[in-house]
Amino acid sequence: MRKKNYVFSLDMKVRDYECDLQGVVNNANYQHYMEHTRHEFWESYGENFGDMHNKGLDAFVYKVSITYKKSLRSGDKFCSALTCHKKGPKLIFDQDILFVDGSVAASGQVEVVAVKDGEITRGEYFDELLKDVLGK
Repeated sequence: MRKKNYVFSLDMKVRDYECDLQGVVNNANYQHYMEHTRHEFWESYGENFGDMHNKGLDAFVYKVSITYKKSLRSGDKFCSALTCHKKGPKLIFDQDILFVDGSVAASGQVEVVAVKDGEITRGEYFDELLKDVLGK
C-alpha cells in the first residue's frame, strides 16, 4: 500500500556491493536511488541533464534531507517513488524508498533550483516542463 499519490515510480533491486559491513544498504545509496529516480522521471518528460546543460540550463540540488526508517538488505526488491511541487523558485521532490509490501525504508525531500547561464532562475523551466504535475 502506497502512502502518497506518487507521480513517478521506479522498481529496483539492491546489489551486494551497496551494502556495508552490517549487511544493510549504506546510507549514501538511498540518496543514489533517489537521484536515479529523479533522472528517470526527467527522462520520462523527454529531457535529460546533458541536453539541458548544452542549452545553458542546469538543475542543481540545493538541499537534501533523508529519514531512514528500515534498512534494505542485499537482494531486496524495492520501489523508489516521488511526487513534486514548487516553492518559490525551488522544485521540491518528496521521495520514498518502499519495500514491496509498501512499508517505508526511507523518506527524503530534495530541493532543486534551475540555473540558466550561471544565474538562478525563478523556476520557469520547471513550470513549463512539469505543468501537468504542478498544475500550471
